[in-house]
Amino acid sequence: MNRRTFSIAVFALGSAFAASQAAAQAWCPEKNVLYWQAFPAGGESDIAARHQQLLLKKKCPAIETIVQYKPGAGGGLMWAQMNALPADGYNVVGVNLPHIVLQPLEGQVQYKTEDITPVYWFHYTPDAIIVTEGSPIKTFSDLVKMAKAKPGDLTFAGSGTNSANHAAHEKLNQVAGIKTTYVPFKGTGDLTTAVLGSHVTGAMSYSAFAINNKGKLRAIAVAMDKRHPLLPDTPTFKELGFDWIDGAYRGIGMPKSTPAAARKRMSDLWATLNNDPEMKELAFKSGFELVNVGVDKMEPFMRERAKAYTEVAKRLGLGK
Repeated sequence: MNRRTFSIAVFALGSAFAASQAAAQAWCPEKNVLYWQAFPAGGESDIAARHQQLLLKKKCPAIETIVQYKPGAGGGLMWAQMNALPADGYNVVGVNLPHIVLQPLEGQVQYKTEDITPVYWFHYTPDAIIVTEGSPIKTFSDLVKMAKAKPGDLTFAGSGTNSANHAAHEKLNQVAGIKTTYVPFKGTGDLTTAVLGSHVTGAMSYSAFAINNKGKLRAIAVAMDKRHPLLPDTPTFKELGFDWIDGAYRGIGMPKSTPAAARKRMSDLWATLNNDPEMKELAFKSGFELVNVGVDKMEPFMRERAKAYTEVAKRLGLGK
């Protein structure tokens, strides 16, 4: 290769790199992103936010993703206040299903489902029954036997009231024909100490909770179509004879008055993060099942979910 050819090759490589950097900057936010969390630090929502914060910093080093916490009322405190945040396109709020559908039906929160404007759903965590490694409950049949012997005595911690965990607990009682007691906490991070200290029988939580506490906690059943690769010894409810594939969705929402173009831009940004190979690896290791529902698919997705949660609401005695 002569000097002129070499110079042309170097110029071409430089131009390609500059073009890729310009493309990246095109979807990078122009200012820092305020990422509001409706649950305390340490739970699944927080873990997901930290994954996103890490990856966004790598892709857009000029900006920061500032994670803020405003827990309370099973997420309801933050969601009641999200429309008061600046609608500048840089305030995003973690949102959860079925929470934002079920909570307003009870009437104890200061928001309605239609007040929430989700712009992207990024992952899903399957329901799971969790106990400590030292628990005398080794199998699902052990749980049923103990619960029938002492109705109401077994206690299961969960994140929030009228939440995915609460709904799953009611389903457990229904499908197994037992009576156990639900103990709500502000979030998964808050209930961890109670479960590890055996202050409760166990937790009605998610597969991710068991995976992130492997060696200390054990899942005895998961609501998945097939066994999780990181929980190979844990049967699915389907294997146990129950039609149960369910869990919680997590995503981001923005203040309702945020311009449509800004909502679309943030939706596209989160899609870029979600489809990155590093995010896929982080999600798998943490027990998260990635989904990709952006603003273009939001309306039919929310309509279908609201319909599905109508039956859940009946189990919880909501909306009468």
